[in-house]
Amino acid sequence: MRIPAHSVCTAIRDDIVAGVFERGSRLTEEVLARRYGVSRVPVREALRTLEAEGFVSTRRHAGACVAEPSAQEAADLLEVRLLLEPLGAARAAQRRTEAHLKVLRGLVRLGQERARRGHSEDLRSLGGWFHETLAQASGSAGLTALLTQMRHKIAWMYTVEPQGRAVEDWAEHGAIVDAVARGDAERARALTAQHAERSTAGHRLRFPGDGGRVGRVIAVRGSQHSVNMASGRN
Repeated sequence: MRIPAHSVCTAIRDDIVAGVFERGSRLTEEVLARRYGVSRVPVREALRTLEAEGFVSTRRHAGACVAEPSAQEAADLLEVRLLLEPLGAARAAQRRTEAHLKVLRGLVRLGQERARRGHSEDLRSLGGWFHETLAQASGSAGLTALLTQMRHKIAWMYTVEPQGRAVEDWAEHGAIVDAVARGDAERARALTAQHAERSTAGHRLRFPGDGGRVGRVIAVRGSQHSVNMASGRN
């Protein structure tokens, strides 16, 4: 049975994000085909996709290699996140389904419980599922794909240092879901912008010598005032 290229693409991307393949290392079709138990055809297709996403680059005389993004490219990625995630939340407020809300509320309840009990090992995956579901609720396949790709690249380029804000983070998630449930696009946008902005301070570049901590909080375009987290909640 032929394994689809997107499955191979996911496997290679996951290994790049996990650091199995280091930045700048060669990615030969033959070695990858053996690693994943597939032919070279889906590997070739996967590498083309990953090059378009920015995880792979092609070098003369070397072929496909793991990309080596600069510190500026990494900083730009966080700035793009501050623009796209609020847009996704605003769209979700307009287009979400009851099924989306059910999943989001379930994740918030679970995240808040884990945060109160200090189960930090579960919170990263729960946070990923939350943001993935919020993106899907936007009703835009293109925007969802961009947000998913962006999260993969941020996970590859950065580690996130604990800031002791787990309870506050999940309270913010809950407020975002409340705004989405009410169809309040502007409040969902503003709350998500603030949430993303606050989390930026904990990001540190994974790559030695690339500048360490991102030492600035990027101003959110269009955000003119702070939003009271407690107001307007059900």
